[in-house]
This record gives sequence, C-alpha cells and structure tokens, in this order.
Amino acid sequence: MQLLVIVLNKIEKLDELLETFLEKGFSGATILNSTGMLSELAKHMENYPIVGSLRYIIDLDRQENRTIFMALRDEQAEAAKQIVRDVVGDLSQLDTAVMFTLPILSSEGIA
Repeated sequence: MQLLVIVLNKIEKLDELLETFLEKGFSGATILNSTGMLSELAKHMENYPIVGSLRYIIDLDRQENRTIFMALRDEQAEAAKQIVRDVVGDLSQLDTAVMFTLPILSSEGIA
C-alpha cells in the first residue's frame, strides 16, 4: 500500500479533483486545511530581504491550501497521480500542487 499526499495550492480545483477521484472509483480521502511555511513566514518577516523577494513568487493572498491523504493499493497509485495531473495541470508550475507517495508498512481500519 501507498499513502498519496497532495498539497493543493489551487484550492479552486478541490471539488473537481474530488469528483474526478470518485468518478474513477477512488474514495476515502482525508482533507486538511494547511498553510505553507513561506506564506506564514512572509506575513511576519517583511523586513527580511529574502522573504520580501518571495512575495513575487508566492500568492500571499491565499490564506491556506488543502492537504489530501489517500491510502491506495500499489496498483492504484499511478492512476490517482494521473488524475491529479489531469485536473490540476503541470505540477512543475509554481503555486499549483505538490504530490508524493510514501509506503504504508501496516494499516488497520482500511477496507
């Protein structure tokens, strides 16, 4: 099994992403409100030059993002990641999403 973690900066894509997961047979995601480190620091450290320059590459108006966790069978992982790419777009672009998987070594309560 694998844990798919998606940090979704484009929160306007959340409903579409979840609907697409459901349409493709994926369920059981957990969604948390989250805030990125740079966004949080930039609010309080305006006098530091490096943080000030970060204002040009991150969206400080966005208050938070969404972190999505999904436990998947190994054979489901690539299809789920492709759904994220299809809905969110090119993840290499700034301010879209970050996605990664981690192995699940044991689990309970997962159907």
